[in-house]
Amino acid sequence: MKTATFIKPSLICLAVVAAMPAMAKEQVKDIELVTIFSKSNPVNDVPGSAHMLDAKTLEKFDYTDIMRTLTAVPGVYVLEEDGYGLRPNVGMRGTGQNRSEKVTIMEDNVLAAPAPYAAPSAYYFPTSGRMTQIEVLKGTSSAMYGPRTTGGVVNMLSRQIPEQDFAGQFKANLGEDGFAKLHAYAGGKGDNVSSVFEVFHYQADGFKNINHTDRDSGFEKNDVLTKVRFNSDDNAKYYQELEFKLKYSDEDSNETYIGLTDADFASNPYSRYSASQLDNMATEHKQLQVNHFINLSERLTLSTNAYYNDFHRNWYKASKIGGLSLGSGGVEAAAEFDQGAGADTLAVDIKANNRDYLSQGVQTVLNADLNDHQMKFGVRYHEDQMDRFQWVDKYELGADYTMTLSSAGVPGTDSNRIDSAEALALFVHDEWTIGNFVVNAGLRYEDIIIKRKDWGKNDSGRDLDPSRKKNNVDVVLPSLALTYKLTDELILLAGVQKGFAPPAPGNEQAENEESVNYEFGARYIVDSLHAEAIAFYSDYDNMHGNCTASQGCDEDNIGNQYNAGEVEISGVEIKLGDSFAFGSFVIPVDLAYTFTETEFQNSFSSGLDTWGDVSSGDELPYVPEQQLQLTVGVEFEQFTANVLVRYMGDMRTQAGQGTLVADQRIDSRTITDLSAHYALDKAQKLSLTVDNVFDQTYVTSRTHGSTMVGKPRTLTLGYSYSF
Repeated sequence: MKTATFIKPSLICLAVVAAMPAMAKEQVKDIELVTIFSKSNPVNDVPGSAHMLDAKTLEKFDYTDIMRTLTAVPGVYVLEEDGYGLRPNVGMRGTGQNRSEKVTIMEDNVLAAPAPYAAPSAYYFPTSGRMTQIEVLKGTSSAMYGPRTTGGVVNMLSRQIPEQDFAGQFKANLGEDGFAKLHAYAGGKGDNVSSVFEVFHYQADGFKNINHTDRDSGFEKNDVLTKVRFNSDDNAKYYQELEFKLKYSDEDSNETYIGLTDADFASNPYSRYSASQLDNMATEHKQLQVNHFINLSERLTLSTNAYYNDFHRNWYKASKIGGLSLGSGGVEAAAEFDQGAGADTLAVDIKANNRDYLSQGVQTVLNADLNDHQMKFGVRYHEDQMDRFQWVDKYELGADYTMTLSSAGVPGTDSNRIDSAEALALFVHDEWTIGNFVVNAGLRYEDIIIKRKDWGKNDSGRDLDPSRKKNNVDVVLPSLALTYKLTDELILLAGVQKGFAPPAPGNEQAENEESVNYEFGARYIVDSLHAEAIAFYSDYDNMHGNCTASQGCDEDNIGNQYNAGEVEISGVEIKLGDSFAFGSFVIPVDLAYTFTETEFQNSFSSGLDTWGDVSSGDELPYVPEQQLQLTVGVEFEQFTANVLVRYMGDMRTQAGQGTLVADQRIDSRTITDLSAHYALDKAQKLSLTVDNVFDQTYVTSRTHGSTMVGKPRTLTLGYSYSF
């Protein structure tokens, strides 16, 4: 049940008023309204860990899975789930990856998670395959962006309006397991009106076979995007741009949380139990974004974004099998039934995890050029909510492995509540140049109200008075970073910031997640060589753990938040890139390496499956000690090829220390990907990509007492035409 479907009139009025100052005289070129990095703020000058994956980099492997893309950035950890990246799990500097809840996810400089304050678990994630640039900041570089400032920021840039009068592209890809992708856009720039229209569709039958059925484990996903921009004349006194962005996307995917027992994984890792045959995620996302820019003077510019995101999803998936929850024997019951053991029928409860999300707000940033001081003043007002209106349908799985509905659930009888948040954020940032020193000082203030209205599990809808809980949170977050230009090529950098994440709704005594984060290192750039090494240390006063079904939490604990107390995380990030020319050949090389150590500083018990009973000195789960990625390419006339080797070390699936226990570990793995492109002419190009070239079978996660498998070798052929 949706209780709020329209953006507040006050927010629309504010956006319109911001767009109304008079037109005017001096042309401003290369205005970037939605980027973090720009010509005036290049990534190499950022006083902390910052990386930009441009269009050329993204096109090398043309991934549709954001997690395969982000492994090129050191300090980023990913946890594969479905093999296609439909629900990414991304973490940074040891924060944990669960549903990317500890990372600030943005598209076009606007918060992209369905409810980033009230329910940060990102069950919606922007489709990375249509992005033209990805920006990643960690540590002090991310201090201006919230609400979560400990891990970092991922900002994805959608298709920008072409600079030509008319331009576009059509791409088609076909691959194994029924994979297909169609991507097309067209648009152009006019004197005062410009626009672009884009369509992105991809699908697959899936690489898992559901036992005893003819159902597939695949998906279909669609994205449609359009932008229209109005700008003043080049000779206007106050140059302005007003851009409208509309986006629609939907998804239908037959995904499940049910993995395999170790025995079944060993015999047939790409199978799925018949009890999961109806598991399905259906989503719909709508977005309106209005961007305005005005050049007030040679030294002052003002940019404003108003945004509205509406997201609906219903993950219809098995929650109990044979009367047992998945993590307490349900998976084993599903395995036995598929093997023909036990009773002739099996009871399966399927929960409709039906939820509506709303996220809306307005933000504005004033940039001031004061010679030695480059100042930014920002404000954002934001509202979001998650509306849970869930039920459970009961089925009987028969001897012929068909599912028969035995009892239909009533909406609201499993979960019937609204979590919401209102937040006002202010920040000021000063970049002060003193000779070869650059001092970056920032201050961010967040004032947050978090609420929960809970009608309980009942069949009366919302006629009853709900229980109400409310948290008021305000926090001041300082940051300080220094860079020193030792030579023209070598820059030293260091920084410290206060990290923060707000508590979840539902617990009026909940504590903030707070930390102090340090980093120091060096950046060396000469010609094509780019080298960077940064050491980081995060000292948590209190780390949050949020209980979700994706972690294998018990049904009664889902939605709860747990405090871990003091945690220390430290590590080193290394990034190295260069290009070597040998006659007509160019060989680009890129390396990313991360070393991480984690440690709980106190003992406690929690209902979070991956933590459980923790002893001081335990390591965090799902954080590998070592990660390395090496990409080597060759460029020759019309032909380019790249080989990517990705290594991930052993990691725990539950908190612990000492020797890793077999059923609580994920073994190290090395995965190789290959891509090749051949230009038929200036407009046409053929491509070949192979993910997991050597067809390694590997474990991605252990949840609900079961094991999930990674994507096998997948070959894809593509054709593109540009105009």
